[in-house]
Amino acid sequence: MQTYYISMAAMFVIAVVVYMALFFLKAGYGYLSTSNWGPKISNKAAWVIMEAPSFLFMLYYTCRFAALDIDTGDDRTVLYVMAGFFLLHYFQRSFIFPFLMRGKSKMPISIMAMGMVFNTLNSYFIAGWLFGSVVPFGPESRLPYNVVYTGAWFYSPQFIIGTLVFLAGMLINLDSDHVIRHLRKPGDTRHYIPKKHLYKYVTSANYFGEFTEWVGYAILTWSPAGLLFAVWTFANLAPRAKSLTAKYEEEFGDEYREMKKKHLIPFIW
Repeated sequence: MQTYYISMAAMFVIAVVVYMALFFLKAGYGYLSTSNWGPKISNKAAWVIMEAPSFLFMLYYTCRFAALDIDTGDDRTVLYVMAGFFLLHYFQRSFIFPFLMRGKSKMPISIMAMGMVFNTLNSYFIAGWLFGSVVPFGPESRLPYNVVYTGAWFYSPQFIIGTLVFLAGMLINLDSDHVIRHLRKPGDTRHYIPKKHLYKYVTSANYFGEFTEWVGYAILTWSPAGLLFAVWTFANLAPRAKSLTAKYEEEFGDEYREMKKKHLIPFIW
């Protein structure tokens, strides 16, 4: 348990460092693609390889917990629902989203590898918190948390509010990805300004959706592991959103500036 908490604390510190560093080092993929990050592979393959560890590790922990068939006298369905939300997101990101991508862009292997490491650690922290009987740190080994995730948690303000925020973020994320995918027709390689839906207000509506999801997840699990994920999501996406705004302004000039979009959070930043 001590190692678990020390590791999470270290990850919080690293998130702050990454947040500051990304204002100076632009992650070279997508619209910000550069040749400074080394060899590249297909964007579709890279996304599958990078995102799949989150899905696979959480699925492993969930199945192992179910196989133990622990009878505590409490309804543990809420644990499977919370794990299910996580799995739902990463199934879409690992096995659906990459194959909906258009074009033949590539991602640096170095960025893909860093994503894999983070996703593996993140699923370890989340699953470790949820399934304390599977790994030696979790609700089963920490009072009073061993009585929180029972059937009553479904009716808690944290779970209800967090679930609504999580699902809203997921819908925003999916809708925003759809807008981006349909900016140009097949074969067209020009860049266009996304203007529909939340793109009226922010440069990176898809990032806003993802950040909203994990804020919701932090609330519905009411856990330091969930909070860590939300912090990391912001640390990774906020600097990139600002860089994307600068990139659009560089390419489209006053046309983009006059839209007065925020970077990530509508009406705020």
